[in-house]
Amino acid sequence: MELGLKNKVALVLASSQGLGKSVARVLAGEGARVIICGRNEETLGATAEEICNATGAEVLPIQCDLSVADERESLVGSALEKWGRIDILVTNTGGPPPGQFEEFDLDDWEAVFNQLFLSAADVIRRVLPGMKENGGGRILTITSVAVKQPVDNLMTSNAIRAGILGFMKSLSNEVAADGITVNNIMPGFTLTERLKQLVEKNPDFGKVEDTIPMGRFGTPEEFAAAAVFLVSEPAGYITGVSLPVDGGWIKGT
Repeated sequence: MELGLKNKVALVLASSQGLGKSVARVLAGEGARVIICGRNEETLGATAEEICNATGAEVLPIQCDLSVADERESLVGSALEKWGRIDILVTNTGGPPPGQFEEFDLDDWEAVFNQLFLSAADVIRRVLPGMKENGGGRILTITSVAVKQPVDNLMTSNAIRAGILGFMKSLSNEVAADGITVNNIMPGFTLTERLKQLVEKNPDFGKVEDTIPMGRFGTPEEFAAAAVFLVSEPAGYITGVSLPVDGGWIKGT
């Protein structure tokens, strides 16, 4: 299937490693021009070089702390200065600290809200006018299976990511007539470096596989393939959906 991504400009947030990196790499492999961002300059540069060498695509690395409004503004400005447009936006962030309700004070909640919700909403706000002017675009948020089925000991993530789901569904209705699709993708337990470290530090964590109907963790490549389809041209009539990539872990329909 031809995905129609050649020469599209894609901004993938928090993409120097993990799931964001996997999505950026598949987009680049499909011929998109990709902007990646992350806080660690060394890691970011290595990722850009890796993707470029593997795909031959143009990759623009921009150092950015997504929790800082001025840096979000600079990120979008630099991307537009480089290529003049953003056709695809994939929002993504690292996971917040685990914990139960009484372990967090108000400052903690505000920090997680800024990290998970406000950073995504702000970048979307900055790219949306250009997408409308250009006659369409693709917006995809990476959240978590926790938006449909809360995960134990992840209180702030369960609460705030669910808010993103409501935001994205509402936005999808507002911009559909502009040719802009807005979807959400929910990764389950996926074999990123972070998950591997968790398993190494706590062997019992590996028992999580027993709760997954497919009996294994997902791969970043499997997740990225689903994400990239949702931002492709053939997916132009899909909007307002939340797609789990979780091996059947979510129990509800």
